[in-house]
Amino acid sequence: MSTTICQVMGFLVSLLGVGGSIMATAMDTWSTQDLYDNPVTAVFQYQGLWRSCVRQSSGFTECRPYFTILGLPAMFQAVRALMIVGIVLGILGLLVCIFALKCIRIGSMEDTAKANMTLTSGIMFIIAGLCAITGVSVFANMLVTNFWMSTTNMFQGMQNVQNRYTFGSALFVGWVAGGLALVGGIMMCLACKGLIPEESRYKAVSYNASGRNISYRTGPYKSGLGYEADPKTRKGVGYEEAPRSEDGRRSYPSKYDYV
Repeated sequence: MSTTICQVMGFLVSLLGVGGSIMATAMDTWSTQDLYDNPVTAVFQYQGLWRSCVRQSSGFTECRPYFTILGLPAMFQAVRALMIVGIVLGILGLLVCIFALKCIRIGSMEDTAKANMTLTSGIMFIIAGLCAITGVSVFANMLVTNFWMSTTNMFQGMQNVQNRYTFGSALFVGWVAGGLALVGGIMMCLACKGLIPEESRYKAVSYNASGRNISYRTGPYKSGLGYEADPKTRKGVGYEEAPRSEDGRRSYPSKYDYV
């Protein structure tokens, strides 16, 4: 029962993580304009992975997508790629996990196959969570670098404060989503162990040392040719004991006596 609960909870947590990654990727508030000591408040700018938007004080918002790919920074494109890879792996992991649930029976699928599918989906969720966390962290590092560069240029009179950007809400959504996917993947990997049947696990062979009170008895050697070491144990029709000589020894006939 605990294995089923762990598997279902891992599926639900991973589902929330993948959904949060999709939401964070689609949001336009990855970076927002820093309004600290900004005298111009009539226009508010914010940017996402796919477009940049401007919101006026009247409530009118205008968004413009990025029409170029080569003109974007390399780190920016790397963040896009990481988020897309994380989403694809998360969706594939969800599809595999649905068929691997212990509470769902599909045909004559064995528990060993379900255990392998559970482990596969858990690894996919872990990789998806790491991709989301890495992508958001790289974008946050870019924001911090540009923020301090803009601040330095502002005090030198080379740049206006309006060009500074800070963390947006999409970054926090991405961090939480990546963490949920990572935790869900770990729970799926833990549930895999409970799905393996008992008879298929490795069984160790125990050897017991012989004690002093154990005695071994050796019997006569018997081969397939009917040879027996002790002639007294041999019984059969027409068997006669060989005659004894004067000194007590038995005399057996030689091959020349039969001629």
